[in-house]
Amino acid sequence: MKIAVIVPAYNEEKSIAAVVEDILHVAHSQKLLVTVVVVNDCSKDATSEIISKLNCVALDLPINLGIGGAVQTGFKFAFENGFDFAIQIDGDGQHPASEIPKLISAAEEHDLDVVIGSRFISKIGFQSSAVRRIGINYFKWLNRLMVGVKIFDSTSGFRLINNKALAIVSEYYPDEYPEPESIILYSLKHLKIGEVPVNMKERQGGVSSIGRLSSIYYMFKVSLAIIYTFIRIKFKK
Repeated sequence: MKIAVIVPAYNEEKSIAAVVEDILHVAHSQKLLVTVVVVNDCSKDATSEIISKLNCVALDLPINLGIGGAVQTGFKFAFENGFDFAIQIDGDGQHPASEIPKLISAAEEHDLDVVIGSRFISKIGFQSSAVRRIGINYFKWLNRLMVGVKIFDSTSGFRLINNKALAIVSEYYPDEYPEPESIILYSLKHLKIGEVPVNMKERQGGVSSIGRLSSIYYMFKVSLAIIYTFIRIKFKK
């Protein structure tokens, strides 16, 4: 079983080496056939130089594509190179590699196409800010309303997809807000989605792109993006 661990990175010089080494350590201890793929989204810091020296596939984008484009680049690499699973992990250290086996076990045991690592099932580890939790609960309601799928942590960037899902996202993947939008995509493509509880950390480096003051604006924009994705896929001829 070939597993590609996709790590999108933008200005993650403080954390990216530790993230890659953590993944490789877990892969070795669990005897997993893992290839780490770091997608450097045209970082302005030393991210490119650092990943070039790590035991990983380093993909340097010539222009900044944003999170959706960076992740899709990794997914395309996994699909074109025949990987069975692709696991997305943030480059800021929030997602402990030790939780990877949980996602793999859930996919295998329950025949899932998509597995999302959730902070809010067991409510352990870092739980994000109160404002963000309100937004995440709102997206849980919106997803359930539109496609009938209840996902507790729809903004989680810690997730696994199988080769069936890889074939889909290689053709189209949401751009600006891929995590909540992709749930709509997967649901309308009749993929089987599940969640597992994971213990996340606070980011170990870098700065979040979403501040407190922009959270309400973010919710509004993501809502529009979700509705657009639903219409685009649902009524595509």
